[in-house]
Amino acid sequence: MLRKIANYKDFKKIILVYNEGSGVQGIFKDTGARVRIIYMVLRNELRAGVLEKIKIKTFEDIQELGQRICQEKIEWVIVVGGDGTLRAFVECFVRNNYYPFISVYPGGTVNLVAKELMQKSDAYHWTARVQKGIATPVWLGKANDRIFLTVAGIGVDSLIVDNVSPSDKKYLSSLAYVKQGGRALGSELLVHKWKYKFRVMIDDDGCWRDASSVIVSKSHYYAGRFSLTDGSLSKPRLYVCLFQGEKAVDFLRYTALIAADLLNIDKTVNIIPAQHVKIQCNVSNFAAQLDGDSVATSPLEISLLPKPMNFIS
Repeated sequence: MLRKIANYKDFKKIILVYNEGSGVQGIFKDTGARVRIIYMVLRNELRAGVLEKIKIKTFEDIQELGQRICQEKIEWVIVVGGDGTLRAFVECFVRNNYYPFISVYPGGTVNLVAKELMQKSDAYHWTARVQKGIATPVWLGKANDRIFLTVAGIGVDSLIVDNVSPSDKKYLSSLAYVKQGGRALGSELLVHKWKYKFRVMIDDDGCWRDASSVIVSKSHYYAGRFSLTDGSLSKPRLYVCLFQGEKAVDFLRYTALIAADLLNIDKTVNIIPAQHVKIQCNVSNFAAQLDGDSVATSPLEISLLPKPMNFIS
């Protein structure tokens, strides 16, 4: 893994963007106060006018600001938000073929990128780390025409994500997924076997593999603190997890094994390294999740982009 050293004090323009709709809001989390600390500490180290703080609320805000960042060639973008906010910005940068330095402060429902880059939630500690300017390459995945940083899933996990409402995600955090997971198991699995089937081809080897659910991971963590594979954001490799069980008891067992970091002992789960993955489903336009957001549908073609994006972390 090759790392760069970025001297942020030489940058002409830096944007600190804060998604006030990310994560659990209210009395339990004051991300706004932490943003003010980060802004204050960095501003004291920079020339006047270099650092700009911007608050966003909607997906349209992200798109508008992302376009501006690309047009003005902003050198460093600090994103305070979750994986979904970060993914939306990165997707905009890739679409415009502009790769600024990025940092992420964990302020969302799930913060897998920040966790893997060992970013703490203490604002002073976080700022002290990024001031060292150490930039880590993060390889990006592409599912059809959409970008992801950590994981792409289709099956039980994407069905759950697709059915979590924005209000549940905002106010209940990870509890929303637990609640919706119970509903999915009840409605889809307890009465009959799982009815959705997937076929997966890896690295164009001509072999179609059957699965009841599929997770394509390129990071070490999944759904919070859990680990599915030996993946890393800084390594250009995908790992394909093929789940073959079709009953409620199978998916409950998978959940328990994931929680215990023992998924690899289950003989009905195959984990295969890959560079290119094709996934077909027995129903058209089955929802897939990328970094925890339902933004793609089957069939899927998943690969890695040819160059990484550098994260100051």
